[in-house]
Amino acid sequence: MRWENLSPDSEHSRAGTALFGADAVTTRTFDTPEFRGITFHEIRARSIVNRVPGASRMPFEWTVNPYRGCSHACVYCFARKTHSYLDLDTGLGFDSQIVVKVNAPELLRHRLASRSWYGEHIAMGTNVDCYQRAEGRYRLMPGIIEALRDHANPFSILTKGTLILRDLPLLRQAAGVTDVGVSVSVGFTDEELWRTVEPGTPAPERRLDVVRAFTDAGIGCGVLMAPVIPFLGDRPEQLRATVRAIAASGATSVTPLVLHLRPGAREWFMSWLAEHHPHLVARYQRLYAEGAYAPRWYQRRITRQVHDLAREHGIGPAPAGTPRRLPAPAPEEPELPTQLTLL
Repeated sequence: MRWENLSPDSEHSRAGTALFGADAVTTRTFDTPEFRGITFHEIRARSIVNRVPGASRMPFEWTVNPYRGCSHACVYCFARKTHSYLDLDTGLGFDSQIVVKVNAPELLRHRLASRSWYGEHIAMGTNVDCYQRAEGRYRLMPGIIEALRDHANPFSILTKGTLILRDLPLLRQAAGVTDVGVSVSVGFTDEELWRTVEPGTPAPERRLDVVRAFTDAGIGCGVLMAPVIPFLGDRPEQLRATVRAIAASGATSVTPLVLHLRPGAREWFMSWLAEHHPHLVARYQRLYAEGAYAPRWYQRRITRQVHDLAREHGIGPAPAGTPRRLPAPAPEEPELPTQLTLL
């Protein structure tokens, strides 16, 4: 694996100073049910705050990613390509070869204290999920949130993981001093579709329980309805059922995002599609003939349908690129479970 090719300036491979050297890698496996078949590569990174490339469509400039690879194993995950920069497989390897930046909290604290850092917003969960199963063992997020809280640095978290409930007290503390955005990703509520395209994630209903728990605790939580999967999760009745469930969870907003297929993810998804839904392969080839994104007319149609349904249920889209301001901590913390089950 070419660890030495990672640059401190981005999540991409390029010439220059390495993020870490091969001698800094410790490989571990754990013979426990939740980690069976997964290999962890523990590294001491040299950089943790990454600048988003200027050509990106993302509404933020800086990210923190304590992990590479993701045991959620979503067949459509756009981050699969990043594993190729390490000479790792972008298919099963992405799902089972997890890179853990064990010194992420201390690196972040050092960066936030630097005179060259001006307190810009930091987004997390935008590449791979920072609350995937590995976080239950490595516990990197509490230290990361504490560093952001102590420096009153604004941040946002997007997750499919229920483990975020463990850090609810810290998120409340951070919200008392800075802007904090929390969103949960739920693209559909169809159980059969979930089991095949997101096999390592908590069930959609369990994720909506997270939204419900945050709402009950007085913290607004939005839902990124992503991805809406063409021909598999975009029927009107499917969209209606998903928005209805999102509204029932108490979500403050719902923002739809149609499936996009970047290189790396495209090949893996199309292979999965050919195996499970071969009759759709030609339709996908036509729909995505122009590149990674579905045509604008299709994206607009889905967005309009979801927004109309959201209005019916009294919720709307999140303001683009702006984190929500969460309330200051209440005098008493409600007692919440630390981890919801997958099922």
